[in-house]
Amino acid sequence: MIVFEDVSLSFGDHVVLDRVSFSANFYEKIAILGGSGAGKTTILRLILKLVEPDSGRILIDGQDIARLSEKQLREVRMKFSIVFQEGALFDSMNVKENVAFCIREYYNLSEEEIESRVRDLLRRVGIEDAIDLMPEELSGGMQRRVAIARSLAACEPRMILYDEPTTGLDPITADTICELINELSQGEPPERRGLIMVTHKVTDAVKVAERFMYLRSGRIAFDGGLEELKATTDQELRRFINEIL
Repeated sequence: MIVFEDVSLSFGDHVVLDRVSFSANFYEKIAILGGSGAGKTTILRLILKLVEPDSGRILIDGQDIARLSEKQLREVRMKFSIVFQEGALFDSMNVKENVAFCIREYYNLSEEEIESRVRDLLRRVGIEDAIDLMPEELSGGMQRRVAIARSLAACEPRMILYDEPTTGLDPITADTICELINELSQGEPPERRGLIMVTHKVTDAVKVAERFMYLRSGRIAFDGGLEELKATTDQELRRFINEIL
């Protein structure tokens, strides 16, 4: 379980999160909504301790991650994988080496074993034929697929974190990525792998999530299911989700 207890974070005079509290099970499918600069991506980074809060606590399976050693923190991070916005592939590496990067970091495998694992991961996301291509040769949708394969390379995470996974994609390609996200989190709780998807694209959020959080002014202004979201009387939130009303 992920637990945020009164978590606050500011960058200079800009308050990003203001005493944010919530809990989430690993099997949940959550979309974090909000405008630019609302703190959505910051929540993902805090979960992985890529940034630290100014105050409050973050617990993963009951462990306060601020108190963990590097070894313990690595074990916590292995429970997650993250797909960064726009893929964030290494431009100088082909698809194989991008996916193999984490495998080389975590495992002592032969080249044959590495290639076999890379091909298996690319097959899972439907682009094995692109193994020798460079990132610049890939479409936006293919880059996201490579990024998802790379996120799965080091481990089989309990939850996948997606940072704006459909930004910049045409509607058809965005639909395809949403289908892939659902495939990777299929099944029933509590056995299934969960997800947290940060996005400002409400139509994509409803294709993958069952729980929705809306950030405003550094706080959680809404936390609930789809029907509750559609029934909200918060006028600002209604304008934000107008596409699905």
